[in-house]
Amino acid sequence: MKFNTQAIHAGYTIEPTTKSVAVPIYQTTSYAFDNTQHGADLFNLTVPGNIYTRIMNPTTDVLEQRVAALEGGVAALAVASGMAAITYAVQTLVQAGDNIIAASALYGGTYNLFAHTLPRQGIEVRFFDVKHPEQIAQLADEKTKLVFCESISNPAIKVADIPQIAQLAHQVGVPLIVDNTVPSPVLCRPLELGADIVIQSLTKYLGGHGNSLGGAIIDGGKFDWKAHSDRFPMLTTPDASYHGVNYSEHFGAAAFIARARVVPLRNTGAAISPMNVFLILQGIETVALRMQRHCENALAVAEFLQNHPQVAWVNYPGLANSPDKALIDRDFNGKASGLLSFGIKGGREAGAKFIDALKVFVRLVNIGDTRSLACHSATTTHRQLSSEELKTAGVSEDMVRLSVGIEDIDDLIADLAQALEAAK
Repeated sequence: MKFNTQAIHAGYTIEPTTKSVAVPIYQTTSYAFDNTQHGADLFNLTVPGNIYTRIMNPTTDVLEQRVAALEGGVAALAVASGMAAITYAVQTLVQAGDNIIAASALYGGTYNLFAHTLPRQGIEVRFFDVKHPEQIAQLADEKTKLVFCESISNPAIKVADIPQIAQLAHQVGVPLIVDNTVPSPVLCRPLELGADIVIQSLTKYLGGHGNSLGGAIIDGGKFDWKAHSDRFPMLTTPDASYHGVNYSEHFGAAAFIARARVVPLRNTGAAISPMNVFLILQGIETVALRMQRHCENALAVAEFLQNHPQVAWVNYPGLANSPDKALIDRDFNGKASGLLSFGIKGGREAGAKFIDALKVFVRLVNIGDTRSLACHSATTTHRQLSSEELKTAGVSEDMVRLSVGIEDIDDLIADLAQALEAAK
């Protein structure tokens, strides 16, 4: 099946008992065992089936199969939020004393996790400039376990050269994890560009309607864990925490995602709600149609702002004069998603007036909604960062971030025009 068909059909066939066309919501915590042996076989991972909704759920299984199909992976794990997905992806491979290498241009929550939380747990995070990935070789050592970047960073809107970064990560013997939330798999499939694991915040474009939190980890199934057994013994030797299972031997290409499910998810429990799964599945059915309008509207907004006298700069990689346009054309089907940022003349004070004057754009910190959204990053999503950290993350104090929705473009431009006038 091709992409648009997968978005509607992947992972689900008509349920045999009721013949339900829509994916049923299995709003249950647990599942009965046929007998003692059946329960033992389930826990031994020798037969497929459901044990407890903290670990798996039939509704969630459809979502996992569908997202894996859209990203081109072998398997996926859905969890309670995008941040839970990032945390679990790291915890699957990393323990105290290890380090990871991450791009410095990141979503504020991810940067805070990497810069402050993980170091307190004994995990060092070494940052590189996504526009200078050659730094990876200089930062890596025998304790490095992964490289992490965002395909298009939020809110700095920097585009990663995924094939180059993947090659450099593989040269030092570690997988590349890419957060692909901003473009979604409609525009970019990092696994086809050399990445090994993909993160999606299902809250954003895939869900698309601002009503449900969720996150997903997608395993490409191509990284050879056995070839790097000394670096990744948690995947290639018996796991004492799960009755001695050897993930690489037992699960093959899906070894990483299997450990993510039965170690970090099972032990810490950021399980996604079946109701949220159902709502996210509804959003996925129309994601390709919505992304087309998001991209069209965002480009029109960027061109309008670029020619406005009160705008100091515009960062949208879909613009013809953007330094990232070549990467967008090569790896993102020529479309740059719905996220853009710009600087308003007058700095923080003018930015506040602009934000307060908006009438169609909604003032909040989400992205990827059908609605158009606006925020001042330095005082919201990145408020916890110091001035130096803001600079490293590519967030200036005059930056306004827009997530352009699917409304009528004339209404969006009229709203921006009146708000810019009010900010004079």
